[in-house]
Amino acid sequence: MRALTATALAATLVASAATAQTTPTYGCDTPESRRYDFWVGEWELSHSGTKSANRITKALDGCVIVEQFTGAPGTKLDGTSVSTYDRATRRWRQTWVDNTGAYLDFVGGADNGDPTFEREFVRDGKAIRQRMVFRDVKPASLKWLWQSSHDGGKTWSTQWEIDYKRLK
Repeated sequence: MRALTATALAATLVASAATAQTTPTYGCDTPESRRYDFWVGEWELSHSGTKSANRITKALDGCVIVEQFTGAPGTKLDGTSVSTYDRATRRWRQTWVDNTGAYLDFVGGADNGDPTFEREFVRDGKAIRQRMVFRDVKPASLKWLWQSSHDGGKTWSTQWEIDYKRLK
């Protein structure tokens, strides 16, 4: 029995050593890891007659999209998100934080081919889904929708529709 235990331990150590020596892959240049590259740039945002700014850059060898949102004049809302393609799960992930203390986490997806980020949470015992949808994506413009669903995603209601106009 001791010989079997020693053999199992040795096999585990060899497998662990081989895994530890695997060189990680740096950089993100696959088509899926570039899915949201259309968003990279400097943008003027229009919503209900107000103008905001959004600066989207890539960082960490092209693996992370960094969003820096600045609210409309007179609005104190500023926020940041980081988005990345998670190779392990083969899904996009985004985390949003802002100066109200909000923390939102999203998983990437698609709605009729339009890129999305979606999340689900529970409020007062009821599941609520929220999502961002990037529609009508063109080189110099796009529409960004903030939507929610109270029926598991069967129907969606749009709370905000924001027009993006590329500045740079």
